[in-house]
Amino acid sequence: MDDDGTRGVRGPGADRAPGPAAPPPPAHPPRVPHPAAGTDPADPYPADRNQADPYPGDRNQADPYPGDRNQADPYPAHRNQADRHPGPPAEQWRAGSASAQPVEPRQAGSAPAAPPVEQPASGAPVDAWLRTPRPQQEPGVWRYGYTPPPPEESERVSDRSLLVGALIALLSALLLWSLWRNGYLPYRLVPLKLFTPGEWWNPGTSGGPRTIEGSDALTVYEAILFGLLAYGCGRIGNFSELFRRHVAERGQPFLAVAAAGAAGLTQLLVWKETLPVVRPVLVLVASVAGGEIYQSQTVVNVIYGLIAAAVLWPFARLGRWRELIAARRGGSAPAPADPSAPATTTSADQWPELRAAGWTDAADTLTAEVRTGRMNDVDVARLRHAWRLATRRPDRLGPLAESVLRTGGAAALHPSGHRDLPRRTARHDVLTGQVRIGRCADDPHNPYVRRGTGLALDPALLGTSLLAVGPPGAGKSARLVRPAVEALALRALAGQAAVLAVGGAGEPLGPDDAFDVVVRVGHPGSAHDIDLYGGTTDPDEAAAVLAEGLVGDVGSLDSRRAATVLAQLLGPYRAAHGHFPSVPELRELLDGTPAAFAGLRASLEAAGHHAMLRELDARSRQAGGPGDPAPALADRVALLDRPTFAGFFATGPDARPFELRALGQYPLRVRVDLPERGHAEAARLLTRLLLAQFTAITAARTDTSLFVCLVLDDATHAVTAETVRGIRRLRSVNAGAVLALRTVDDVPEALHTPLLGAVGCTAAFSGITTWDGKRFAEAWGKEWVETREVAQHTVFADQPFTRALHALRKLVTGKAVTTDAVTVRQVEKERWSASELAYAVPSGHAVIRLANVDGEHAPPLLVHLDG
Repeated sequence: MDDDGTRGVRGPGADRAPGPAAPPPPAHPPRVPHPAAGTDPADPYPADRNQADPYPGDRNQADPYPGDRNQADPYPAHRNQADRHPGPPAEQWRAGSASAQPVEPRQAGSAPAAPPVEQPASGAPVDAWLRTPRPQQEPGVWRYGYTPPPPEESERVSDRSLLVGALIALLSALLLWSLWRNGYLPYRLVPLKLFTPGEWWNPGTSGGPRTIEGSDALTVYEAILFGLLAYGCGRIGNFSELFRRHVAERGQPFLAVAAAGAAGLTQLLVWKETLPVVRPVLVLVASVAGGEIYQSQTVVNVIYGLIAAAVLWPFARLGRWRELIAARRGGSAPAPADPSAPATTTSADQWPELRAAGWTDAADTLTAEVRTGRMNDVDVARLRHAWRLATRRPDRLGPLAESVLRTGGAAALHPSGHRDLPRRTARHDVLTGQVRIGRCADDPHNPYVRRGTGLALDPALLGTSLLAVGPPGAGKSARLVRPAVEALALRALAGQAAVLAVGGAGEPLGPDDAFDVVVRVGHPGSAHDIDLYGGTTDPDEAAAVLAEGLVGDVGSLDSRRAATVLAQLLGPYRAAHGHFPSVPELRELLDGTPAAFAGLRASLEAAGHHAMLRELDARSRQAGGPGDPAPALADRVALLDRPTFAGFFATGPDARPFELRALGQYPLRVRVDLPERGHAEAARLLTRLLLAQFTAITAARTDTSLFVCLVLDDATHAVTAETVRGIRRLRSVNAGAVLALRTVDDVPEALHTPLLGAVGCTAAFSGITTWDGKRFAEAWGKEWVETREVAQHTVFADQPFTRALHALRKLVTGKAVTTDAVTVRQVEKERWSASELAYAVPSGHAVIRLANVDGEHAPPLLVHLDG
């Protein structure tokens, strides 16, 4: 009977696993080119399937990885019906299982339900999302649609000062113009007489015009002076800032109405000849074209119309009448062309990389899929990544393009068959791998260019590892850890990452169907176990990792000596039985039970393993000696030898562990639920063990093209000296870790400084103590700031009149007359002090410092978390 590769799974109904979601039918039959000679059209990847093929293409809708199943198989256990317990999730993984947990069966003949597709932004189509600019910015800036802020204003003048200054400038201009028109300003005509014939004027410096030419010249002269006076009044009174602040900032339609009102008033003043505009224009036209031009009424009307249009034109520009009319008609103003863009540039939604390689048919197919809404952002990111990988091996370009022609956006699917997560709780930009977790607050601690901008995490930042510290309820899980897990899961669906999320049962790390493997330690319905030995066959390597997990937090015990003790037992046991001991057997060996030692010795003697006998004899001689770590190891192993964990951590032929090494080979999404309630010490031991295994396995990877990340929702007592050194090495092997702590004191005091120095990204949530704040303040360092010290000194007057004025001022204001002495200095100050971190961070906020793997870093920023 075909059980879909789910034999031996715990729990009723655990053998029901859905197949991959079928892609939607294409809008039109794609054009498939004829295959090359010797190529099977049904097999898009005929060449070298066994060599690091992350995207084997669409070989079979029900089987994403059909090529050479026995090669690099992370789950080599059962392949036949005789095996009781399979090695999950090999068959489930290949069969497209979304999770190892039971799911409701489908009705016979019904189509598989596709996961809901969530667009990158609410209401934004994928083609518009794809064309949205993403400029390169500092680490942590949300790049999707980023627009730089306006230049910082040095000092904003108050509205009161602005209005008073404009009123004074206007009144001064009116006074000067009145004095000019009434002839109270001496020598006002001297500049004009210097450039015009003398017979045009009466004698004397104050003599007026004698001829018609003089009158016309005076008319034009007055108009020029009026224009200069109006310009000077506008500059001195700062009328442009007044208009921008109180009119333009209110937007439409107030801006257009205000501009129309000002235009009407100006037209009235112009045609009433209160403003010298009409007569100077008529005089200039007559002097150029002759006075006979005004004999035609049509010409006069045209001139008047041009004057009216010239007066209205600046108000139309200020009021943006054209944009308002276009918006009312339902249109939009034409976008200005970018002169720097070449004429041959192809938009991103038209897949220019495929067109440049000559695969125009495949590009047309994907363009149609994008524009008809049948592809989501994960599909775009997955296909782009698959194309980049295929370009490194030209023999795979053709099969990938043919798969695109056949299945469109469903080509190169994730082995689970999923094209999106069932639900998202944060904003993601899968194209850049960013997830928005908050917005930088408008706070003096934040640089001006970062205030109001979005803050995002991406693999380049998580590659330096992240440490988040905050009390319970501060929002670490919901606003930071959950969005980070979602972002990594989306990148896993795109074939670019693998994630291992570890937390307590019921922690908000995501639903079961958002993961490929779910391990529930101590739950009878769990389909998988945890391999205590990390999937290795080397006793020394297994002993080193297991010792770190068991007693790495015991400062008085040397973990290297504990590893030696474990190696003296694991090596002989594996040589005798072909596998490592289970938890009860390991506990008996560590306790030195005579029957366990005698049975192991007999097995070794029967098999002729003399070298392993010497190891066992050495362990027998050292047992019970001073400083022997075996009793401490046995006590820690006893935490796992409980009835709740019966059947877990098995190592024999019935074992079904999840091997952590698979994370470095496949884009897996794995979640581990720990039994924190009632077994807190066991949960911490397993957390410490998983962290030690993760740092050891990722450091030994040879292929680092896949980003691997471990997320610990609670890393209490999980960090040891060895794991700190391992975390420091993660960034060089394209891996990272996210650690969440309630307080830094959950880590041994000797590791406070090394841990803060090992991680590149740190986050201090609201509610931390001043002791934790002091450690963050020291880790973030200091900066040079400019300080202003103001000292007030009382003014003592010597003159009687001045003393009387000072006495009157003191009587009115109630304060003595003083002068301010300002001292400006450059001092070195902490970016955030311990008191500010403890008391000045509002609820729902965190101070986050980010750095990427390239060495770029951002200062600590106060962020309002909306993730």
